[in-house]
Amino acid sequence: MTIDQIQNDIVEEFSEVDDWMDRYAMIIDLGNNLPEIDEKYKTPDHLIEGCQSRVWLNADLTPDGKVHYMADSDAIIVKGIISLLIQVLDNQTPDDILNSDLHFIDDIGLSEHLSPTRSNGLLAMVKQMRLYALAFQAKQNMK
Repeated sequence: MTIDQIQNDIVEEFSEVDDWMDRYAMIIDLGNNLPEIDEKYKTPDHLIEGCQSRVWLNADLTPDGKVHYMADSDAIIVKGIISLLIQVLDNQTPDDILNSDLHFIDDIGLSEHLSPTRSNGLLAMVKQMRLYALAFQAKQNMK
């Protein structure tokens, strides 16, 4: 699926729930279902700067040129948010990640329902995911 198709599915799923307490519950469920990240990635080099909570992110480039993300957080809402971002950007090419407009964040109302520090953390997570994609894109272009 393309990034836009995944985003549209998320928007549709969230549009079925009006109450923000229920939407938070959905986000928490996503965080609870996020696959465990290997402890070797829970190091300062994998911490995302700018997040109030601790968020660890790692990415690898698969043999077919797609980016695979793994993450964890010590805050359950944040873990759900990074899970949403992974759902959208995982197994996409670096070019597609870098050219994507992550409209689902505004479309589901997430940005307006986060505290300023959580919003800054969300931006930091997106930035770090794009930096990984940029590094992989540069690596591919060197070949």
